[in-house]
Amino acid sequence: MRQLPYFCRGVVVKGFGRGSKELGIPTANFSEQVVESFPCDIPTGIYFGWACVGNGDVHKMVLSIGWNPFYKNIKKSVETHIIHTFKEDFYGEILSIVITGYIRPEKNFDSLDALISAIQEDIEEAKRQLDLPEHLKLKEDNFFSSAGRQNSKQPLRENP
Repeated sequence: MRQLPYFCRGVVVKGFGRGSKELGIPTANFSEQVVESFPCDIPTGIYFGWACVGNGDVHKMVLSIGWNPFYKNIKKSVETHIIHTFKEDFYGEILSIVITGYIRPEKNFDSLDALISAIQEDIEEAKRQLDLPEHLKLKEDNFFSSAGRQNSKQPLRENP
């Protein structure tokens, strides 16, 4: 696996509409262009890190990279669940993320309930890991500062 952390920025687009409706776990989705520009040496799976919408606060997040086998997607997706309650949707906003760690490979599930249970476990693991000093320090990275957001002309930035 490539060296983490991995920094990424892109516009939030409408996804499949399953996160909030079917799972009760809303996700922010990157465009196909951003997904296709992810390095091929970042394997599919579930990750954790930090996320910021627009010029807002930085929050914990859990991220899925892959084809979501339960739904048999034909296109790879990158879906970010920000561990924070937002009052409204933020389609069209810039989402800045830093991926700091890996939780598990993506896998199929026998039922929707089993998938939801696994996602909830992933969220709890992300919360635990992000409280550790080696991950917590990245919450304050310049990538998330307003100057860092304004100076980023590229959708992606690899290891600083």
